[in-house]
Amino acid sequence: MIYDASLDDLLQKVWEGKRIDPAEALRLYHLPLEELGALADRRRQLAKKDAYGGRGNDIVTYIVDRNVNYTNVCNVYCKFCAFYRTEKDDDAYVITREEMDKKIEETVALGGTQILMQGGHHPKLTKQWYLDLLHHIKSKFPQVNIHGFSPSEFVHFREVFNEPLEQIIAEFKAAGLGSIPGGGGEILVDRVRKQISPREAMSDDWLGVMDVEHRLGLNSTATMMFGHVETVEDRLEHLERVRAQQDKSRAGVLAAPNHSTSAGETTGNARGTPALPCGFTAFIAWTFQAENTKLKAPTVGAHEYLRMQALSRIYLENIANIQSSWVTQGPDIGQVALKYGANDLGSIMIEENVVSQAGTTFRMTVADMQRLIRDLGYEPCQRDNWYGLVG
Repeated sequence: MIYDASLDDLLQKVWEGKRIDPAEALRLYHLPLEELGALADRRRQLAKKDAYGGRGNDIVTYIVDRNVNYTNVCNVYCKFCAFYRTEKDDDAYVITREEMDKKIEETVALGGTQILMQGGHHPKLTKQWYLDLLHHIKSKFPQVNIHGFSPSEFVHFREVFNEPLEQIIAEFKAAGLGSIPGGGGEILVDRVRKQISPREAMSDDWLGVMDVEHRLGLNSTATMMFGHVETVEDRLEHLERVRAQQDKSRAGVLAAPNHSTSAGETTGNARGTPALPCGFTAFIAWTFQAENTKLKAPTVGAHEYLRMQALSRIYLENIANIQSSWVTQGPDIGQVALKYGANDLGSIMIEENVVSQAGTTFRMTVADMQRLIRDLGYEPCQRDNWYGLVG
């Protein structure tokens, strides 16, 4: 065996919390899984040590919210999606106000603080329809955060409404939008996107929406859906683009004159325990779920999921929170992922339609989630969208 001092130097660099580059990330990718996991756990400890009054490494968070899909009508026809319908399909729908109210009332009754509201790219819904829906929800349920509309949806809105993104997002925010999910990130490499979803927003468009909404004072999450036609190098390019956007967003927010958010605050977070400026509050990766989709590609399992989550934690040192994707991996791997860089177990998912249409139907209650967290020796704590603790 040939001794490689440069690898020791790289491992020390990771241990100390320093930024790595794509070439170094590729070397780390080939480490034994347990070793990579230990490095990711170390990075988690560094990222969370000052959170929650210095208790960040004793706590694992989760959120109680509901995934509400306001329509399944979509004209993008992504090959990896089993959820979309055309307007002519018998089971196509657009949600009614009564249905929306019932879903939110059930969420609040279970202690929920948020709805995750996304839908297909409906070609006929008007801007006023969306604004009226946001006004209705926020006036009736002011305590509930609306975490809604992925970047791909906003690109669709820009085309259908024929208005600039800045104007659309500002109007949505004024109507009640509280934050934006990172859906549609897939892999931020256009060659890959043209294969799996050629009519969906390309990489620059997706990142452009995030740039605008961060500048307008909204936070968001970032995601990656991997394990289909992409290469490992494509995944690393995705992580690099997310990290670069986070650098840009945080620098822009902190430099903006008359901005009310300091480096030690999170926009919109009344409880304000974690310290984050506007930008990506969390990163969530999950594997492609193939059942009932048109995309025929070899899938990957839990081993590869844990490897990429660990690598994401190490690479994205400027994003404090990494969510475990138990919804796609199942509760057991979701729990294991808490030792591979994740500090958050995500949502109990009162309702989830997109992944379940692709054949994955894991479910958990709050009690289940708390048990998984306690079994690893952590304290389970409910959070809000901005990672402030609830209750």
